[in-house]
Amino acid sequence: MPALIHPTAIIDPSAKIGAEVHIGPYCIIGADVEIGDGCWLQHHVTVMGPSKIGKNNKFFAYGSIGQQTQDLKYSAEPTWLEVGDNNSFREFCSVHRATSAGDKTIIGSHNNFLSYVHIAHDCIVGNHVIFSNNGTIAGHVVVEDHVIIGGLTAVHQFCRIGTRSIIGGCAKVVQDIPPFCTADGNPARARGLNIVGLQRAGFTREQMRSLREAFRKVYRCGLNNAQAVAELRAVSLTPEAAAFTDFVATTKRGIILGGKAAADEDED
Repeated sequence: MPALIHPTAIIDPSAKIGAEVHIGPYCIIGADVEIGDGCWLQHHVTVMGPSKIGKNNKFFAYGSIGQQTQDLKYSAEPTWLEVGDNNSFREFCSVHRATSAGDKTIIGSHNNFLSYVHIAHDCIVGNHVIFSNNGTIAGHVVVEDHVIIGGLTAVHQFCRIGTRSIIGGCAKVVQDIPPFCTADGNPARARGLNIVGLQRAGFTREQMRSLREAFRKVYRCGLNNAQAVAELRAVSLTPEAAAFTDFVATTKRGIILGGKAAADEDED
């Protein structure tokens, strides 16, 4: 089935539009844009290139996708945006291409970006991620799989957000957040493990206990990161706790500080 394109849409001749794509009123598709099969653009959506959009993505009204970076170093080099499949970009989302020639901003698949989300240049966003309204990440941020970012939360450039972590609303993130954690505050602090999220994901008691021990070693024992990592690597860990330890060991910006313990931290 061919694409369904509204007559008011403006599409550059070089754009590649897949099968069964719906492009609504007043959308603009720029040069060097590829839109995969089954995508849906509601109305007044702008997609600029070079950008490659996968299959079955939904773009709601007034989205701005693939615009050039806001980085002042940019001087019209060819940079890229790549988006996977089955993502939802709600109203007024903005996603920018990378800054340096040949570099990419990369977004995975099965993500849900609520209204006014901003993803800056050179970011890497994984899969099954949720950004609540006005969630904002600056340049070169890495967001791993299954992360939830609360509304009105801002993440400083070059930070990493570890897998299955959750960040509360209105948080200010200026350092890395280890995986499997909850974080909240201004600046954000680690409050405990993401107990509810891990239970919903089917984590076992053994996995939870090992993660809890790793979290306590890093945040509750008065050790610096190197000491905590050394002690954790000296004992047997589940793969999840080992991933937590490796994240702490490889941080470049440092990890967020610990805060008041979450009420459910000690639950089995």
